[in-house]
Amino acid sequence: MILEQITEQLTETLETRVLTLFGHALDRVVLQSPPRLAMGDLATPLCLELAKVLKRKPREIAETLAKDLKLPMFVQKVSVEGAGYLNFRFDRGAFTVAHMQSVMSPPAHAGERVIVEHTNINPNKAAHIGHLRNAVLGDTLVRCLEWLGEHVETQNYIDDTGVQVADVVVAFEHLLKEGPADVQKRIEDPTVRFDYFCWDLYSRMANYYIDHPEAEAWRRDTLHRIETREGDTSKLAELISRAIVRRHSTTMLRLGIEYDLLPKESDIIALHFWDRAFELLKKSGAVIHEREGKHKGCWVMKLEGTADFEGMDEPDKILVRSNGTVTYTGKDIAYQLWKFGLLDRTFNYRKFMSYPDGRILWETTAADGSPEAPKFGSAQRVFNVIDVRQAYLQRVVREGLRLLDHQREADNSIHFSYEMVALTPATAEALGLEVSETDRKRPFLEMSGRRGVGVKIDDLIDAMQSKATEAVREGSKREGLSDAEIEQLGREIAIGAIRYFMLKFGRNKVIAFDFNEALTFEGDSGPYLQYSTVRVENIFRKMQERGVDAKLDDASLNALTLNEGLSDEMWELVRRSADLPAAVQRAVESLELSVITHELFELSQKFNSFYHKYPIMNEKDDAERQRRAVCAEVFRRTMRSALDLLAIPVPERM
Repeated sequence: MILEQITEQLTETLETRVLTLFGHALDRVVLQSPPRLAMGDLATPLCLELAKVLKRKPREIAETLAKDLKLPMFVQKVSVEGAGYLNFRFDRGAFTVAHMQSVMSPPAHAGERVIVEHTNINPNKAAHIGHLRNAVLGDTLVRCLEWLGEHVETQNYIDDTGVQVADVVVAFEHLLKEGPADVQKRIEDPTVRFDYFCWDLYSRMANYYIDHPEAEAWRRDTLHRIETREGDTSKLAELISRAIVRRHSTTMLRLGIEYDLLPKESDIIALHFWDRAFELLKKSGAVIHEREGKHKGCWVMKLEGTADFEGMDEPDKILVRSNGTVTYTGKDIAYQLWKFGLLDRTFNYRKFMSYPDGRILWETTAADGSPEAPKFGSAQRVFNVIDVRQAYLQRVVREGLRLLDHQREADNSIHFSYEMVALTPATAEALGLEVSETDRKRPFLEMSGRRGVGVKIDDLIDAMQSKATEAVREGSKREGLSDAEIEQLGREIAIGAIRYFMLKFGRNKVIAFDFNEALTFEGDSGPYLQYSTVRVENIFRKMQERGVDAKLDDASLNALTLNEGLSDEMWELVRRSADLPAAVQRAVESLELSVITHELFELSQKFNSFYHKYPIMNEKDDAERQRRAVCAEVFRRTMRSALDLLAIPVPERM
């Protein structure tokens, strides 16, 4: 990462020079890109800050520092600008050649052990569009962290003992009068999508409760039987949840999303994780047993007056209800302790499935595990990708660790929050949902799995793929593509469109998913980035076919370093490419992955504008053609690497 190296060397040089000339030790040196290329490539307001300390004019300080300043490789000169800024200009040719050979090299980083928990869909029915944002954000975060050198473990927590699973079990047992053997036949029936069947059954059960409120006693009994692992009810819950998780895993694989471990709530209960965590919380005084008031008989974490809960009317959190049942938050605290290796017990593991690429997906078990299982847990940082509605509960989990005197782990418990996904009325209608006249006037429509109002992820992918394939078929009539090639291209465009759409918005913005916006080839979209990348690939393919030498071999590139000639448009492409690794790092640090998509969209716009102005293949001057080809090659390598980072496919042609 050449830009990072230059920045580090300039920082060190300036710190040393200020100490030598003025006897002052700097706390920091800010180096950033000026607002316009004409002002240079890096600038620092250092002298304006020093002026306050040294009681001297900033421009006078700047001129003293600039005189005989030793510049790093690739930095051609330094100048004093404005009130006293130090501006640095690079050797464009030398920088470009060096950068091209290290495009998208990650910054140097000592890898930590990191856990990212994401997706976490209740295993009771098909995954719907509301789950998409979590999965894509989480998967992209994993990819970026790995690119940055972290050792990442990807977990998908399975709540296989919760109300949602219980309701489907109740429906099978009480509405359909079916047991484990009957349900197993449904799972094995190739003519029925089991997760789709459960989608309808879950909604049917929700309506039954409304008409027959006394039936909620079935739910309470079923929950107890599942938690205590009693009889056929428990077997049915396990059978259903495992079959649904397998379907979810297949759905997510269509988007390139894989996991390392499925931790199951049933195993947290069976292995008494909560019991041990409860002992620790009681011993530390983090929870108290209320003897009176509205929380009488409950075990409560007292949070009033703590920094994260200031100003809340009801900050205290019940962890154990008066009837002895544990809340989700209690179990989450136990799970978070395990993630950091802070419990004196752990899971056993067994293989759940193997992915086509050979990667093994493991699941937890309370029974004997596999001796081949890798080590899980004991992370240094934990990212929990959970929507913004869970912010309070995530703060409670973090406070639980802090009250147990695990301050470092509490600080490294990171809630990656995001807003919900809805549909535009037009897209909802196109996907087969009934849209009223009132709904048509709304900016978006919310989903509800309990009411059965929603769009399944597989249906969305299928519909997107169908629209993309139709567009490809229409636009490629002269290309002579086979049906299989057209289908493949439609599939790649659909996946790129969906993943990009889920990433391009700030995480605190509600997404209203729209077909046309996601699939456009002319705006801020995945297909536009794919098109731009394929376009540059085609340039080099055609040059090779026509025997036009791009002069990208080492000897030719070395000659480029002696021959500047890079226009501002060419140089801006190179600089934006060089800035991208730092943008990835910023995106991870801020948990705003839209930073990456924004940078790639602007880079693609710059390339298409550049290529319109500077055609390559028909340029007669060899040196000028080489300069243009080098800039195009920098763009090609950047996009290839960056789209791979976002798991957006690059089609062979478009």
